[in-house]
Amino acid sequence: MQLVEIKAVENSDFDNWLSLWKGYQRFYEVDIPESVTLETWERFLNPTEPMHAALALVGEHAFGLVHSIYHRSTWTTSDYCYLQDLFVAADARGGGIGRKLIEHVYADANRRGVSRVHWLTRETNHTGMRLYDSVGDRSGFVQYRGRVGPEFEAPEDRRTI
Repeated sequence: MQLVEIKAVENSDFDNWLSLWKGYQRFYEVDIPESVTLETWERFLNPTEPMHAALALVGEHAFGLVHSIYHRSTWTTSDYCYLQDLFVAADARGGGIGRKLIEHVYADANRRGVSRVHWLTRETNHTGMRLYDSVGDRSGFVQYRGRVGPEFEAPEDRRTI
C-alpha cells in the first residue's frame, strides 16, 4: 500500500466518509437514520462542535475513518477525548491504518491538553482488541446503558431493560 495520509474531514470528503460510515454500520449491524448521519456530518464541519472526524487516505481513496468527541470530566480539570468510532475497510485491515488513525487522535488530544483518550469495543471484536491492547490499557470498567426519552417508560422490573 502507498503512503497513508490521515487528515481531518472537509466538506469535499463527504462521499468518501459516507462510504466508510455505511461500512462501519454494516460491521456493527446497525442502521443509523439518514437524518442522524447528515447532522453528524454537519457537526464534524462546525468548528464550534466538540466532534471531529478524520479519514485515512491513499491518494484520493479513503480506507479508514475515526470520530472523536472532546468532553469535560469530573475527575480532572482537563478534558477527555472519547474515540467513538474507528473503522478500516476490510481490504485494508492489518496494514497499520487503524493504528495511524488512533495515533492521529492521540496527537490531536495532546495538542488540546487532554488527559485521557478512551473508547469502547464489542467483546467479540478480537481483531480490534489486539490493536487496542497495543495502544491503550483496559480500564476494568463495564459499560451500562439506560434507555431514556419520551418513547420509553421505565419498567417496574428493571431486569427487563
